[in-house]
Amino acid sequence: MPVVASRYWNEVHGKNAEEVRQDEEGMQIMRVLGRNMAWMLRLIENGRKAGIEYPQQEETRIATNFIR
Repeated sequence: MPVVASRYWNEVHGKNAEEVRQDEEGMQIMRVLGRNMAWMLRLIENGRKAGIEYPQQEETRIATNFIR
């Protein structure tokens, strides 16, 4: 599963939209996250166009019971 990264915790702080806009660090983190997400989506789309398929999934899921 692809996981898009940013610089730090992907969150902003504020009680309303105006306060959130004042969280400059949070806003920067969201911009970086958005750019990184767009980049990854383009990679996935270009991979599909190039014929790269998703990995085959195994039919049966194996679960380990650690309580014996």
